[in-house]
Amino acid sequence: MCGFCAVATLECMTQNTVTVLASPQPAEASRPGLVLGVLALGCGAFALLQTLVAPALPVLQRDLHSSTSGVAWVFTAFLLAAAVATPIAGRLGDMFGKKRVLVISLSTLATGSLVAAVATSLPLLIVGRTIQGLGAAVYPLAFGIIRDEFPRERVAGAIALVAALLGIGGGLGIVIAGPILQYLSYHWLFWILLVITSVATVAAIVFVPESTVREPGRVHWLGGLLLSGWLVALLVAVSEGTRWHWGSAKTIGLFVLSGLLAAAWVRAESRSRQPLVDMKMMRLHGVWTTNTAALLVGFGQYSALVMIPQFVQAPASTGYGYGATVTQAGLFLVPTTLASVITSPISGRLSNAVGSKVPLVLGSVLTTIAFVVLAFAGSRWEIYVAATLIGAGTGFSFASMTTLIVEAVPAGQTSVATGMNTITRIIGGAIGADTVASVLGAHLLASGDPTKRGYTITFALCAAVTVAGVLAALAVPGRRRPHARPAEVPNTATERNSREAA
Repeated sequence: MCGFCAVATLECMTQNTVTVLASPQPAEASRPGLVLGVLALGCGAFALLQTLVAPALPVLQRDLHSSTSGVAWVFTAFLLAAAVATPIAGRLGDMFGKKRVLVISLSTLATGSLVAAVATSLPLLIVGRTIQGLGAAVYPLAFGIIRDEFPRERVAGAIALVAALLGIGGGLGIVIAGPILQYLSYHWLFWILLVITSVATVAAIVFVPESTVREPGRVHWLGGLLLSGWLVALLVAVSEGTRWHWGSAKTIGLFVLSGLLAAAWVRAESRSRQPLVDMKMMRLHGVWTTNTAALLVGFGQYSALVMIPQFVQAPASTGYGYGATVTQAGLFLVPTTLASVITSPISGRLSNAVGSKVPLVLGSVLTTIAFVVLAFAGSRWEIYVAATLIGAGTGFSFASMTTLIVEAVPAGQTSVATGMNTITRIIGGAIGADTVASVLGAHLLASGDPTKRGYTITFALCAAVTVAGVLAALAVPGRRRPHARPAEVPNTATERNSREAA
């Protein structure tokens, strides 16, 4: 089991000239509604790719004559590539132009989808999934474009919509994968995404304006190398921990290596005049508290997308399962998707009215309640209620996290800051999914299916983690100026500094 998300490769450029920080274009010039539609299309495609493959893993194992551990790399490769590429591409977008890097990221998604669609062997499919993962920077780049180009009163709502797509797509991917696998083949999972990403790429070239907000400097490649190293070591350990055993030398060794590389990364970035990720930015109160909440809440929300389908697909002979097919299991997550769609715009309005901390706390609380319901669930309607609460929690929290990050950092660091938040959330989800697998693996029936007690323990564990997420959300600083115009997110570093001075 694994987690999801993140980013694109690109051109090697240097820039020493001072970039003009311009205010957003007028609504008529930038056509924010059309631009938002293009960004939503590209981000929605990537969100689907997170989980679309999850229900297909047994099919891929059979059709590609692979082992369980081998086919798991279809997921793991995507995760690793995404984790490594997201902050790097986000930084490059801040430096060289967000539209340019967005188009490269979308093109990368399309290329990876094409390779995966024609793949008839496991190695080629893993290559395709790796290329897809390199396109994950669409999210932080989209947030940066929204901040730079949209009228201030539309920023919070637009960010809420795009951010919510990450959770909506995660649930929707599982829902639609079942019918595709049942009536077509696994190839069509990627052919459909190839069409969507290709359309999004062309639309981005035509309709998305190039941002004039830049963060001049050079790429700190040592920082990028060290960042990649500790992320890969951490996520391989998390992804393989269940199979290797958590106490094995390989698993512990990778965790230690990840810690050492992370320490070296922080030291290198702190000493660099032009860091890839500014450590001063990461230490901002609004940034580190939001990232902590993202890690903990992501643990629970992504785990739910894994556990609920598994729970309902368990045979009726287990005493708790419903023997659902892949398609039927996906239907249990329909309320998750619908609730996310409904609550994400509400989150944006709440952010405008009372600040983004409120929907973050609300989303964390709803997620916690969902796991309490699941821990005691004994009927279908209770699972549907919990799935609805998970979706509502995702809609509120995912959208507000991004807005909080955007509000906390200078405009020139928007993409890299939101990219790091996305990666933190993904790491939380990866740790959650693999922890769940480990706990369930320790509580098995003679048939090999998890026991009801195993699920009760995992749901209770997720509830405890999300309670910690609620506490982290409460620690996030609230709106500093209660009488300020709602959603007035600073559009340039200069504007933000002048407000703080005032």
